[in-house]
Amino acid sequence: MGLRLSAQTTSITGLVKDNNNNPLQSVTVSLLKTADSSLVKADITGKAGSFEITSVSGGSFLLSYSIVGFENKYSAVFTVDSGKNFTTPAITLQPSSNKLQNVTVVARKPMIEIKADKLVFNVENSINATGSNALELLQKSPGVQVDNNDNISMKGKSGVKIYIDGKMTQLDTKSLAEYLRSINSNDIESIEMISNPGAKYDASGNAGIINIKLKKNKKFGTNGDASIGYIQGITPKGDGSVSLNYRDKKINIFSNLSGSIGNYQNDLDIYRIQSDSIYNQHTVMVNQRKSANIKVGADYFIDSKNTIGFLVNSNFSHDVFSSDGNTIISYQPTDQYVKTLDATNYIPGNNTNANFNINYRYEDTSGKTIGFDGDYGLFRSTGNSYQPNYYVDADNNLLYSIITGNSTPTDINIYTAKLDVEQKLWKGTFGYGAKFSYVKTSNVFDFYNYTNNIPVKDLTQSNNFVYTENVNAAYASYNRTFNKKWSLQSGLRMEQTNSEGDLTNADGITQPDDTVKRSYLDFFPSAAISYNLNDKNTFGLTYSRRIDRPNYQDLNPFENKLDQLTYQKGNAFLRPQYTDNIELSHTFNSKLITTIGYSHVKDYATQVTDTTNGNATYVQQQNIATQQILTFNIGSPVTVKKWWTGYANFWYNYQFIKGAYNNIEVNIQAPSYGAYMQNSFALGKDYTAEASGWVNGPGLDGTWHAKAFGGLDLGIQKLLFKKKATIKLSATDVLHTIVYYGSSNYGGTSLNIRDRYENQTIRLNFSYRFGSSQIKAARQHKTGLESESNRIKN
Repeated sequence: MGLRLSAQTTSITGLVKDNNNNPLQSVTVSLLKTADSSLVKADITGKAGSFEITSVSGGSFLLSYSIVGFENKYSAVFTVDSGKNFTTPAITLQPSSNKLQNVTVVARKPMIEIKADKLVFNVENSINATGSNALELLQKSPGVQVDNNDNISMKGKSGVKIYIDGKMTQLDTKSLAEYLRSINSNDIESIEMISNPGAKYDASGNAGIINIKLKKNKKFGTNGDASIGYIQGITPKGDGSVSLNYRDKKINIFSNLSGSIGNYQNDLDIYRIQSDSIYNQHTVMVNQRKSANIKVGADYFIDSKNTIGFLVNSNFSHDVFSSDGNTIISYQPTDQYVKTLDATNYIPGNNTNANFNINYRYEDTSGKTIGFDGDYGLFRSTGNSYQPNYYVDADNNLLYSIITGNSTPTDINIYTAKLDVEQKLWKGTFGYGAKFSYVKTSNVFDFYNYTNNIPVKDLTQSNNFVYTENVNAAYASYNRTFNKKWSLQSGLRMEQTNSEGDLTNADGITQPDDTVKRSYLDFFPSAAISYNLNDKNTFGLTYSRRIDRPNYQDLNPFENKLDQLTYQKGNAFLRPQYTDNIELSHTFNSKLITTIGYSHVKDYATQVTDTTNGNATYVQQQNIATQQILTFNIGSPVTVKKWWTGYANFWYNYQFIKGAYNNIEVNIQAPSYGAYMQNSFALGKDYTAEASGWVNGPGLDGTWHAKAFGGLDLGIQKLLFKKKATIKLSATDVLHTIVYYGSSNYGGTSLNIRDRYENQTIRLNFSYRFGSSQIKAARQHKTGLESESNRIKN
């Protein structure tokens, strides 16, 4: 996506009149940022009713007009380019009988915003987002895909990193999915999708980053909101949230509490052919989930230049996972029945994820900013599995049974500190900074065999894995607009990594891969060039180098028995994968953006399936190949009528994977595509409606081929009680089409999977806003605990 990097300024002029078409003097005209309604600059109209706001950088804005005795008014959102003066249409203010009113910004941000360096999904404006959790919202976001194993990709590329308020979540796929499911849409302001981050960001994530911005107080005085929701799927579920905030000229205090409860079901069918046997499995899985999120923080404005603050963000959840599976085993050459495996699993567990942040920010009138963040993050997880496996004959007579269990506590501690500085230099903006991070994770795996219902610890299958990692990073970046046509952004990031993994087996027997140490230094350049051909056409060229380090638990070399026929095995020698990305973009009329790109991945790592003991399989992350991806993406806001607006997006890519594993050649190539469409309808009388849908075409994920699937959501909302309350009704997966079908034929095993999650629901939500509505500029900052969080795995 092309970048518009601004060093030049512009002037915004206009005229204000009364209802008799006379010039209106002494009107306060405030220029507000579209993104958060924060104040940029203001002016007062003169005798002729005119105003001029000078020295403004380019961007997206709206204007507010206020004067005692007249109704407040807001302009439509508009965009100005650096170095080009902008004149707004004349504004007419109407007399008001109520002379003293709080200033309430009523301009509605579009559902989807296209910005220079990112795409923004404004969740708080979406009806169909109501009652959804963060993981479901990602699935609804343009260009984002979530597969049946909760792996998240963007524009068909895996390796995307998830940030919460600028902080990368330190969780593996499973734990991250559970955490995102615990975040309710009522707590989310927007989702930002950034495909080519600059040097300021951590180098992790070959597909880019997704930043989920939680709501934060932006109003003076005491205010808050509360909401409650009901969800009806296969079973009923509920969620709710409440926030309370206070802000004055010196202090900003914000807090939020939210929670959810309910049972979520998915049905899994696996048809496997291995060696001379057929395994036809059907499993029903239910996750009983209770979760709570707590967020509290404060900012203290020392003076006009200096601000300090703290933030605590915690998530607590109690989950009970249960499964009931039936696997019919047949002799493949003759399709003759052999036996049936009836297996259940019961895993109660608790998760705690918390981050404690202190921060400082300095900003002066010359444009110099200094930001510091210190963070401590922790992740605690417990899980105890009880898994009986009963083998029966065709008449359901018991042949034999194998009952196992395990205990898997995980403790992870993360310490980070980062410093960012930005200032005007060399006719542009120069930025630099440094970051330190230290992570220690301890994973215990105790395995039990049950004899006469008594658990006996199996020392040969129990272990403790401790992993430590230290990353030291520094970066420098430079942005400059040379003239009205050319601008440049460039940067270089250095990351030095030291890691050690130590496995202690309960039986005291050591293996060659029990201890693995690594130390390596990497450089990650990035650059973006923007060319404005004319007022309607802008071209952008971007390049970045990225890294994907292994999840912490994927480095644990011990085997984890998922059931009698499936194992999960870590890989202590798993290497990071490196990606070079290049994109060429064209922006037409500041709306339609078309992008083509190429990615080259070295040491491509993916989950592969292999055989063991003849009739069982194990899955393991392996660096198997080189991956190349060609991409195409096009998206634009759409205005059909004044009352009908929306957004459309289409992406396509073609993957080439070539390499070898266990002397088996890997040579896979396949296309994939996807589309997203969102429509908003202003129905009048404070009613609005929404229809949104998405589809993912057949695609490739490592050695897996997935079939096409998609979903359609419908919703309607009504404003109540002088627009302080909102009631929303929505239906998700209306056509019942969100079903994952995947197949793999690799390593001597042929697999076909069908997985249907509980996506079809009816959702009802009521929310109410109370207290002051006077909006002031809100301080925004990103914490330092960023690139370490996406790598925790249960």
